[in-house]
Amino acid sequence: MKINEELLNFLNASPTAFHAVAYIRSLLKKNGYEELSEGNSWKLKENAKYFVVRNESAVIAFRTVKKDFKGFMIGASHSDSPAFKVKENPEIVANGYVKLNVEGYGGMLMSPWLDRPLSVAGRVIVQQGTSFVTKLVNIDRDFCMIPSLAIHMDRDANKDHTWNAQTDMLPIVGDASSKGKFMKEVAKAAGVKEKEIIGHDLFLYVREQGTSWGVNQEYISAPHLDDLQCGFGDLQGFLQASKSASIPMLVIFDNEEVGSSTKQGADSTFLEDVMHRITSCFGKEFTQAAASSFMVSADNAHAIHPNHPEKADPVNQPHMNEGIVLKFNANQHYTTDGISAAIFRSLCSNVDVPLQVFTNRSDARGGSTLGNISNTHVSLNTVDIGLPQLAMHSCYETCGAKDTAYLITAMKEFFSKSFQEEGQGTYLLK
Repeated sequence: MKINEELLNFLNASPTAFHAVAYIRSLLKKNGYEELSEGNSWKLKENAKYFVVRNESAVIAFRTVKKDFKGFMIGASHSDSPAFKVKENPEIVANGYVKLNVEGYGGMLMSPWLDRPLSVAGRVIVQQGTSFVTKLVNIDRDFCMIPSLAIHMDRDANKDHTWNAQTDMLPIVGDASSKGKFMKEVAKAAGVKEKEIIGHDLFLYVREQGTSWGVNQEYISAPHLDDLQCGFGDLQGFLQASKSASIPMLVIFDNEEVGSSTKQGADSTFLEDVMHRITSCFGKEFTQAAASSFMVSADNAHAIHPNHPEKADPVNQPHMNEGIVLKFNANQHYTTDGISAAIFRSLCSNVDVPLQVFTNRSDARGGSTLGNISNTHVSLNTVDIGLPQLAMHSCYETCGAKDTAYLITAMKEFFSKSFQEEGQGTYLLK
């Protein structure tokens, strides 16, 4: 499928959240979207295309309609994935090796990082006169590796194992002769001088490219499927949607994997700020527009595991290639309720997109996502959805080859609609 080739191109070009947003920025510009700056005043026009980036790792894009628009149709996902972040003063020289001092970002599966070719990507900050400029970095070659301890030295390695991020998970970048060269390699990749770098956000990433596999090519494996697969599906649906009485808005937050409490996360004012500025430009009352707005919070879901079906709910067991997953939780770790589920079911029914349901086992606590966090700043009717996958939070994950297309179709329909709150528990979708 052509769409899966495009998805893999996006994933392969996005070793970090900064690269994912750079890719999205480029695609938006190619489609005629004008970039706005939060530091400047906005003079928005009717029937125009805009986007704004925060921290180079989060982006909001929207299309204006008439000044008397109803509200916002918001599709939200996130750009970050669990990884190892390079610390300040990164080199550790010991026992004839140069290692990188790294720490875990997010709740990852650690063991899949072992014995794989890795590299480093992210951003550096350089000072140019009185300006501080961001430069993307990707040391685009097999650069480092985290070696396992041989079975002969750890006879219990295949039993229950606890990984220590400080002792077990530090990658080798070279022998003792490599001392002092790491930041030189970073500077070279950024196209700057080492002495010009005065700040950085650098992460390890795996070098394996995404691929399709299976007897019928029914699966896709790649890094960052959680949550760039949903981000890609939201983006494509947003670009393909037709016009309605509401403003379609694509939101890609950062830092979901570490709680969202950053200036570019779902627990920030980013979405609220942009919505306020749009309503202000068009003389629309913010609270009225928010009441007639709807959010789809898209973050991947757990497929039933082939070797551990006992981990799934007895009834609600999503399968890859069988459609989008509606996510429910009684304690509101997911925002889906009867109203938002009904709205999303109707949208998917309109375009023949299959739906599944995910709930955790009643005796197990699952994760949460960005929908409920974002709602503490802008209260919206919100549904939590995802695409089913295996090995969530591994550095190399697996999903179904059909499901990205399902999400694109559903989000195209969503962004083409308008939602309106009528009072007395009544809502319009047209």
